[in-house]
Amino acid sequence: MNETRINSKMQLKRTVDTLSFAVVELGLYLNTHPEDAEALKAFHEFNTRKKSAMKEYSSLYEPLSLDYVKTDKGYFNWISTPWPWEGGNM
Repeated sequence: MNETRINSKMQLKRTVDTLSFAVVELGLYLNTHPEDAEALKAFHEFNTRKKSAMKEYSSLYEPLSLDYVKTDKGYFNWISTPWPWEGGNM
């Protein structure tokens, strides 16, 4: 994998991680402030963006969760890429 592709992969993964953090934190906030309409709107916006980024990452590289595993090849390919300790998931 060339350096530009690695940088793009890392940048997209960082976007997924950032959006995931925002969704979790907003969810925790909404546990104690369930009627905060602005926070709820932000939660839905960030969650939609996170799902889109995860779908993009999974289509370009490898699935980040079981929700994005491709089975269209007739087999289950969850572990078809190297594990992190094998140099994968950069």
